[in-house]
This record gives sequence, C-alpha cells and structure tokens, in this order.
Amino acid sequence: MARLFKTVLVEVNMNSMIRVAACLCLLLGFATQLVPQSPQPSPAPQASPSPAPPPGPGGTSLPNADPFPSTYKPFPRRTTLIRNATILTAAGPTIANGSILLRDGKIAAVGTNIVAPADALVIDGTGKYVTPGIIDVHSHIGVYPAPGVDANSDGNELTNPVTANVWAEHSVWPQDPQIPRALAGGLTTMQILPGSGNLIGGRSVVVKLVPSRTVQGMKFPGAKYGLKMACGENPKRVYQTRGPSTRMGNVAGYRAAWILAESYRRKWDAWNATHKGDPPARDLGLETLAEVLRGNILVHNHCYRADEMAQMIDIAKEFGYSIRAFHHAVEAYKIAELLKSNNIGAAEWADWGGFKMEANDAVKANLAITEAFGARAMIHSDSALGAQRLNQEVAKAMYAGRAAGIMITEDQAIRWLTINPAWALGLEDKIGSIEVGKNADVALWSANPFSIYAKAEKVWIDGAMLYDRTDPNERWRTDFELGVIKEDN
Repeated sequence: MARLFKTVLVEVNMNSMIRVAACLCLLLGFATQLVPQSPQPSPAPQASPSPAPPPGPGGTSLPNADPFPSTYKPFPRRTTLIRNATILTAAGPTIANGSILLRDGKIAAVGTNIVAPADALVIDGTGKYVTPGIIDVHSHIGVYPAPGVDANSDGNELTNPVTANVWAEHSVWPQDPQIPRALAGGLTTMQILPGSGNLIGGRSVVVKLVPSRTVQGMKFPGAKYGLKMACGENPKRVYQTRGPSTRMGNVAGYRAAWILAESYRRKWDAWNATHKGDPPARDLGLETLAEVLRGNILVHNHCYRADEMAQMIDIAKEFGYSIRAFHHAVEAYKIAELLKSNNIGAAEWADWGGFKMEANDAVKANLAITEAFGARAMIHSDSALGAQRLNQEVAKAMYAGRAAGIMITEDQAIRWLTINPAWALGLEDKIGSIEVGKNADVALWSANPFSIYAKAEKVWIDGAMLYDRTDPNERWRTDFELGVIKEDN
C-alpha cells in the first residue's frame, strides 16, 4: 500500500511539473511578444555587375565611316577666261563663239558676252572646243600600273570568290606613269576598280588625276565608294577547281553573301541605335556589303550578257539594293528598256567584242541603241591606252549609231563622256557638265573632240591648269619617269 501511494505521488508530482513547465512556456512566449524586438539587419545589397568597357578604336562598324579620308587640296590656280570657243556643255545645246570663266575653282560664268575680270588670264579659243573634263568610270590604272610586272600586279585578290573586304585604294600606286598620260587625254576624274576575277571584288575608289605622293591626296572628296561585282566567265574560270565553276554557282555565291550581309546589317543597326551591351564583332567584308544595303556604296557590276544582267537585277531586288551601272554590257542593246525602267546605267565600249564567248554578240551601235531607249549610256576604258583617247572611242560609237539609222548628235555624245559617268559615280552635282557653280574641271581641245585629229591642249582640275600641251614645263611626270638627275659639273 505504501509502495502504491508513493507511485501515485510521483505521478502526481510529475504531472504537476509538466503543467508548471507548460505554463512557464506560455508566459515566456507572451512576455517575448510584449518586449520590443531589436530590428534584424537587412541583407547587404548585391553589387551590380560593372559595365562592359566601351569598344576601343576600330571596334565599331559605323555607316559612312571614312578611315582613309581624302587629303586632296586644290593646286594653285588663277582666274581664267576662255573666249571665242565652241562649248559642248553636256547640259544643253552647244554654245558657238562662247566664253567660260573659271574662278576660285568653280565655273563662274558661261555665255557669249563675258567681260574678263582685271586679274584674269585670257585664252583665245578661236577654232577650238571646250568640254567638261572627261570621266572614266572603269579604270585599273594604279592597281595595274606600268611597268606591267608581277610585282606591281595588285588588282585582283584571287583568294576567295567574295573579297568585299579589300579596297582598291590600298593597291593604287600614285606614281603610275599612266596617270599623267590619261590626263593628257582630257581625263580629270576616274574610278579605279578591283579586277573581275571574283564574284564580289571589293571597293573602288574615285580619284582626281593630280600629282600626289599618296592615294589619299588624289581621292575625290565626298565621293561614294563603289562595289565591284562580276558575273559570267571570269569568276567561274578563276574558281573552276574550287568553286563556283558554273553560272548557277555564281548566283548561289552572290545570294549567300547578301544573306550574311543582311543579318550583319541588322545587328549593327540595332547596336548603333542603342549602344547597349557588347557590340557585334566587326567583319570588313560584311561591313562593305551592309553599306551597299544601306545605300551608301554604289554597285558597279561587270556583266556582258543580257540574260545575266536581268538575273543580277532580280538578285538586287531580292536583297533590296540597287545596281548603279553595268560595266562592259556588251548586250545592253537587248535589254535597254529594262535598264531604263530600273534606272541602271550602261558603261560600254565602242567596238570591243568577239574576244570571248560572252562578248560574241557585240554590235557597234550598242551605245546608240542604249541611248535611243532612254537609258544612261556612257563610255568606259577598262584600258590604260583607251583612257588616253576616250573622245575618239565616243566618236566611233556616235558614227556607228548614225550608220545604224540612229542620228546621235554631238550634244548627246558628249554626255557619254561626261555627265552620264558623273551620275554613275554620284557626282553629277559637282562635275560632268559646264554649268555655273560646278567644279572647274575643263578641257580645251585643238579641234572638235570627235575628230581623230583633235588633242587636248589644256586641262584644268578645280580651276588649276594641270596640263598644257604647248608648255613642256606644264607636263606632269611621275617620280618613276624622272630617273637619276645628274648635277652639272
């Protein structure tokens, strides 16, 4: 009985202790709610990632970038009045017994009754002709200079079918002795292009025919770059064992290049609009093609056959760019209306043809037929020798047109040498015609320039006389021609 009582007492005590402990826990919890709690420290803010460093020099692709700017400066000049000459203006009808005033590098006046300023050099042009300076849209002078040796052969980068990354100006040799000879033929401006071995051969450069130690000193300020493209036999011959080796391979190659270029353009246009994040990686070739898609570079397309020119027009429409001019365009006469409707010029020869299959269907009236359909016809040389006598080339084409029943006038033919090629280069507001306010790029001829006997007597660029056939001291020679000058004993 005593053991039972002890057991009950222990159980009672244990239950009491449990109750007391429970009450103490409740009281303690209630007390902690009454006591103010010290604030808990908020978590430390995480450091934001440091901004990416801005791209360094050469790290961005900008529209109309000009990493090799022109350093051309006009040569010394004086106010000059040429009077009593026949003026082929390329802007309207011929002016008989006309006068032209050159002042401060510009054409200051044109007409029949111009009073000579007191400080003017007056030149009598009786029996002579004045024209705008001739413009050649297709030259390889400078990239294939004389002497024509392998060490100087820099016009075709035949390492890949698409070399949009190369620029012709980086191959131009300013001391090429062919340059002053072209000037002596009345040329004042020319476009130097890469060769035609690649589908896309690279950028062209527009230069003034002036003495210079560097190509930058010859570059026409503000002139747009051109893109040389080529279709037909040349690329498929060069890449016969590497591809493309067919015309269908050529077309596939163009399209693949433009697909990449469009993607590249979108990425860079988006980044240039916001400058957020890292810029895309630069690619020199796609950069050039993107500039074509933006309209900042003009396409000059080597192409002979009519069917291929039509296909190139379709490719241009597929990717939203424009072809400025087809070069050679031996079969332009077959699609002249197509050229007109698409506002595409045709830079042609007078009578080259038959020297390969794609040139087989040439006609001598090609320029005249192109003109008759209202398309922009123009002469081009593609030859350092032809560049010296482009006036004679146009004369041949004019008379070939007349023989075919197309009565081309001299006022039309002079445009093939001047304002039409100026348009092809996007420079028709500066050069190519004799109009007040335009650059004073002018040639004075000994006779009608469409005569085989005519010679350019004097040539001005921006009002500076840079060639004078009557004065040996005014005939520019390059350093290459000077040789070793021995001192007198």
